[in-house]
Amino acid sequence: MQLPQAALDCAFRTRACKIAMRFTLALVGRPNVGKSTLFNRLVGKRLALVDDQPGVTRDLRTGTARLGDLCFTVVDTAGLEEATGNSLQGRMRRLTERAVDMADACLFLVDARVGITLLDQLFADLLRRRGVTIIPGVNKAEGRRGQDGVLEACGLGLGVPIALSAEHGEGMAELAVILAPMVKAAAEQTGEPETNLDIAENPPDGSRTTTAKRPLQIAVVGRPNTGKSTLVNQILGENRLLTGPEAGITRDSIAVPVIWRGTAMRIFDTAGMRKKARIHEQLEKLSVSDGVRAVKFAEVVVVLLDAATPFEQQDLRIADLAAREGRAVVIAVNKWDIARDKQKTLHHLKEAFVRLLPQFRGAPLVTVSAKTGYGLDRLHAAILCAYKVWNRRVPTAALNRWLAGMVQAHPPPAPGGRRIKLRYMTQAKTRPPGFVVMCARPEHMPESYSRYLVNGLRDDFDMPGTPIRLWMRSQADQTPYRNRTGSSPSRRTKRIRKG
Repeated sequence: MQLPQAALDCAFRTRACKIAMRFTLALVGRPNVGKSTLFNRLVGKRLALVDDQPGVTRDLRTGTARLGDLCFTVVDTAGLEEATGNSLQGRMRRLTERAVDMADACLFLVDARVGITLLDQLFADLLRRRGVTIIPGVNKAEGRRGQDGVLEACGLGLGVPIALSAEHGEGMAELAVILAPMVKAAAEQTGEPETNLDIAENPPDGSRTTTAKRPLQIAVVGRPNTGKSTLVNQILGENRLLTGPEAGITRDSIAVPVIWRGTAMRIFDTAGMRKKARIHEQLEKLSVSDGVRAVKFAEVVVVLLDAATPFEQQDLRIADLAAREGRAVVIAVNKWDIARDKQKTLHHLKEAFVRLLPQFRGAPLVTVSAKTGYGLDRLHAAILCAYKVWNRRVPTAALNRWLAGMVQAHPPPAPGGRRIKLRYMTQAKTRPPGFVVMCARPEHMPESYSRYLVNGLRDDFDMPGTPIRLWMRSQADQTPYRNRTGSSPSRRTKRIRKG
């Protein structure tokens, strides 16, 4: 008996959550008390954006923290502010309160240099009323100036605080001592080690099977206010990411795991990328560079366009970035629910796609609505199709038969009256597909003939849309002595020297 898709999704999600379940520590406090710096210290990487101005973090960022022999999940939250309603600060506060309710314990941070403020007292009372386990911490407590702040924090009534310095790594041992019994109790409660997941070995062709331990890496990129966070929330089925009518809400590249229609994925929601000439603030530069890094680590890149203003110059630059990085690309047009005259608009979209993005000829073009969920089934199928093509491998024998036919149909040029001979061809790599052609005088091969071969590969071996790398090599490049300086003299030279 075959289970319906909804039941399969639920079963996969339940198993993934059960295995991934571990002790969770939420970092909370006012803006600019050093939560993101401490988060980076605990995970051992610079994942969260850090800047001197307050309010940099807006979304929830999770990571695997390692503190001594302890391993747990840490959540970086937005700074708590006294705001309510549907304002941006109010939505950020509700997201932080949600993280507090889901965490096993909260590390409440205050600034030792500033001292205890009215907001610190207010949020300490808020956490106390929510009934969560609170660990008080005083950050920036290095030096003599920080000692006064540690003594002052005792007045919050949360117990003896830990003196920390996220910048210099001080106080980590004391934090590990407090967390050790909590982490151990959470591990005993789950009763299943997280290493039970089978990691699929990579087959010889370079492709791999996606599992909850090694999910498919997806990056959603585009201009500001195209609906990237809303699209990810629609896929997750919950308001996990901060959204709103304001442009540029997302700053960090947030990775969220999900089992989407039976496929384990890790989706990166990135900040909107504007033209470089319009970026003046250092924080926006950091956000864009974080999005570029997500593209480099992704396997499939979903370029999200706005149906009202598709294929603008910045959209083409973003798509070209994904092509240069060699990622599989899917073009998605959002806000399709408010598009007028859909048939005519779709015709213009396809015509502009072929004309403006010839390097993605044959790539999937999907119309979606992040608000209503329209087209998400086709988007899922397009992602899997692009990923399959990205991993495609062609046998060497088939490649050489194809190469002979291509040369016979259109022989390569003869610069200087000497024909460039193409000897044989093989596929050197996948992800994306890369091919090597052994030929004479590769430096004289024109770019137009290489494009002729690449287009033929796309059409004849069913590789639409994916970037294809083609390298021309000569037989001399393969000899082990090509880079040797001071080579031994030839026989003729030796005979001359003897004479």
